[in-house]
Amino acid sequence: MRRAVCPGSFDPVTNGHVDVITRAAGLYDELVVAVLVNPGKAGLFSVEERMDLLREAVTDLPNVTVDSFQGLLVDYCRSHEIPVIVKGLRAVSDFEYELQMAQMNRELAAVETLFVPTAPQVGHLSSSLVKQVAKFGGDVSRLVPKAVDDRLRERARREGSS
Repeated sequence: MRRAVCPGSFDPVTNGHVDVITRAAGLYDELVVAVLVNPGKAGLFSVEERMDLLREAVTDLPNVTVDSFQGLLVDYCRSHEIPVIVKGLRAVSDFEYELQMAQMNRELAAVETLFVPTAPQVGHLSSSLVKQVAKFGGDVSRLVPKAVDDRLRERARREGSS
């Protein structure tokens, strides 16, 4: 069975993430989307919320599961017997950083990395930009899955009324 992991913070998941996940799911028998737990960093959404939003976003992909991890990704890969990491690339600057990570992961645990360039129509998306636009009341409905858009609007309403 061909297995891979697609890691990230996914705070929140964007249509760019969904693009990479969907394409990677077509290449592997099982794809685990793994949400990074970073106790030192408060996200907009909790890890559980991010996992729920991811599950909603990939509900039509039966070979995709959602999990979380803390610590080194290669340790997660080793303990789950996953030999490949899938990473989406938006720009050349992403490649420079991700190449170093891929080389380190291969050195540490013989885990390979597959780079998937994002589709041009979603290559500009980042969770940080989506959060910033949403915070100031901008329409992000075309940039994120519907469940994320709904949750962002709900949060904006609550913060606006308090």
